[in-house]
Amino acid sequence: MLSTFGLFSPLEAGIFLVIALVIFGPGKLPDVGKALGKGIREFKSASEGEEKKEEKKEEVKNV
Repeated sequence: MLSTFGLFSPLEAGIFLVIALVIFGPGKLPDVGKALGKGIREFKSASEGEEKKEEKKEEVKNV
């Protein structure tokens, strides 16, 4: 079965959203989304920072 969104089919994504609404409630769900997005952005920036540090170390070694 091919999925449209990669890992989840639209039906699975809908079920997941309904469960999230039941657990967190409609008032708290935007806050959870913001916190999740912020965590993902921080993780990306931290991993990019590590890659840049490694590149600088390699440049110093090559000189």
